Amino acid sequence: MKKMIRYYLLFLPLILFTSCSKDEVNKYYERPDSLEDPIYQQLVARGNFTSLTALIEKAGYKDILGKSGYWTMIAPNDAAFAEFFQEQGYANAAAVEDTTAVKIVKYALIYNAFRTERMSDYQSPAGWMEDMAFKRRTAYYVGYEENVSVGSGNKVLIQSNRNNAEGSIPYVSGDNNNKHISYFMDEFMTANGLGASDYNYFYPDANYMGFNVLDAEVINADIVAENGIIHESNKVLLPLPSLDKKLQESPNYSLFRELLEEHLVEYPVNQDATTAYFNYTGKTDEVLLKTYDPALIFSPNNENYLKSDDNDAQTDGYTLFVPNNTVLQTFIDEVLLKNYTSLNQLPKYVFEDFFNAHMVQNSVWPSKAAGFSNALEEDIRIDLNADIDIDPVTQKKNAQILSNGFFYGTNKIQESNLFYSVYTSAYLDPEFTLATRLFNDGSGYKEIISNIYSNYTLFLPSDTVLGELGFDYDINRTEWVYVDINGNEVRGTLARNRLLRVLFNGIVPTPNGELDDLSGSGIIRSGDVDLAGEYIKWENNQLWTAGNDELGNRVNLKIDASTGQPRYEEQSNGRTYYIDNLLQPAENFPGAVLQTLATQPGSEFEYFYNYLNNSPIFDNTVGSIDGVELGTSYTFIIPNNAAIEQAVLDGVLPGDPTVGSAADVIEEEQIATFLKYHIIATRTASDDGLVNGLSETLLKTELGEKTYVNIASAPGDLIFTDNGNRLASFIPAQSNNLANRTLIHLVDNYLLYTE
Repeated sequence: MKKMIRYYLLFLPLILFTSCSKDEVNKYYERPDSLEDPIYQQLVARGNFTSLTALIEKAGYKDILGKSGYWTMIAPNDAAFAEFFQEQGYANAAAVEDTTAVKIVKYALIYNAFRTERMSDYQSPAGWMEDMAFKRRTAYYVGYEENVSVGSGNKVLIQSNRNNAEGSIPYVSGDNNNKHISYFMDEFMTANGLGASDYNYFYPDANYMGFNVLDAEVINADIVAENGIIHESNKVLLPLPSLDKKLQESPNYSLFRELLEEHLVEYPVNQDATTAYFNYTGKTDEVLLKTYDPALIFSPNNENYLKSDDNDAQTDGYTLFVPNNTVLQTFIDEVLLKNYTSLNQLPKYVFEDFFNAHMVQNSVWPSKAAGFSNALEEDIRIDLNADIDIDPVTQKKNAQILSNGFFYGTNKIQESNLFYSVYTSAYLDPEFTLATRLFNDGSGYKEIISNIYSNYTLFLPSDTVLGELGFDYDINRTEWVYVDINGNEVRGTLARNRLLRVLFNGIVPTPNGELDDLSGSGIIRSGDVDLAGEYIKWENNQLWTAGNDELGNRVNLKIDASTGQPRYEEQSNGRTYYIDNLLQPAENFPGAVLQTLATQPGSEFEYFYNYLNNSPIFDNTVGSIDGVELGTSYTFIIPNNAAIEQAVLDGVLPGDPTVGSAADVIEEEQIATFLKYHIIATRTASDDGLVNGLSETLLKTELGEKTYVNIASAPGDLIFTDNGNRLASFIPAQSNNLANRTLIHLVDNYLLYTE
């Protein structure tokens, strides 16, 4: 019975409905009287949009805008069209070509309906994000371009609608690459720290009113229609070009475009676009897809921004800084072609780096330029006032907001680290490909020496020098190779690590140009300011490390034949010298160097060494000391003979360094304690002010605790202090002796660790 009732209740409305008359049904579904007219009818009824409605009809959009839908229309009034007709030479709307009518109407149409309170909000996947948007997607797109000159003939072309990053697809079928239109509202500008000056930078003749669309003013907002929202404007807007098209239209920047097109643009056939073109037109032409090199941070023809979210172009765009032909030609002649005879000889990565230096994957607002970085993660080094071209016709800055980004025409090259630092000496010279390869392979050296805010001296070996000394790169196996003087070969990581150490010895921080004159003599630490390398010495234009001492050779600066002086190259962050040998790493233990110093006639190292040589912590056959490891940094503090004699008198050391019987175990430990306390572990200190403060020694207490010596270093002075405040000053003439990551100093007093 309940089942029958349920069926009755289900069919009751249907019975009632079918019993109604046809008039009653029509009345039920008729359009409510309270609903506003659609956009087209609204424009007609208002009476001041006659030119716009005429173009809507001409463009074939009367039916679309006269029915359902969901649009925002930026609607120029008749006064705006009167000005437009006069500027463009049209008598009236009837004289406007159909193609132009389509451009005007479709570019004025924004997908979805937005009142002013939502125009500045971003339609994110997570919902509305307030005051983050200044662009919207329009109904206008270019689509297929026919009879475009590509290579040897005219082709059908379509533009990328995605960035061509590694692993991505530069073209997605069904995406029309619709153009966006920019607008400027108080809410967005205030929330992003922008103001009228940012707007007027691009539109100096326009009045910023708090709601502008490009250089047009919205004079009557939020006109509600059945199928959307109308915002009345005082200017007719034509679709803006993309950054790609802007380059095509700008003869003053043609050299920039030529380099880009020749080296980083390709035109492959796209089968999806070819099929769609055939289905649309019935024509069998192959469609070429214009794609930019994957290494570029963005594709200038992509209208979609990143497309990580469907609407992310509402919030941001690209920026392209484009140097004019004059300054670019000078850069080519003086920088790019300094060591090459033609641009075609340059490696592809040079072009990739150059263009990325001028590209920013964000909208660089004039007042906020200092907060942006280019694709190489460098700050923007172009002054957006002084370095922007002035158009000779308009006498205005050549800076434009385009459909997919900001364009700045410049009279200056972005002074990229890669082209103006000591790194450039190797990077732009075919004689130094091995060094460049290592700099670039994740070693971190490139980042060090290309930092134009820190000064360096670079000692640079050529491919020839590296090859003669056993280094090479096996391209087939993508690995480094090293063959020593005995013919022993190592590959891969071991070979790379050796070359890393060699090249690191040639990187020297010189904030005050300390190595601009190498005709004298001195000592200096290589490496980075934060990552210490080894010490190198120089005298009369020759250099050496502890490794060179072991091998009995020196490194010579290559001589410029025209001047007879050392050959070098000045860069914005220092100087590059060219060398005929390598600053070699040492292979022996530091104790072996001390042994050599101590066994010379009349040596002041002798007495200390006698205790070391007779101690079980020392192996005099190889020079090893317990606790001293190859490849680790140390500082040896060696009391001179008089200081050792005083230590004996003070009872700190036994009078006889030869301890051999079991009864002498206490004295043996006493000597070992003394010796280890004079070796600083993990740090190499010199009289250059680079190392100061408490430093760990080789000595550990009975409980295994570390012991420390204080270092006070200043130019020309080096003092060591024990934990009892005893001072030992280095003796300059016999100090700074080079060993394996170690300096050996002679001092005038001994140090004593006390409990």
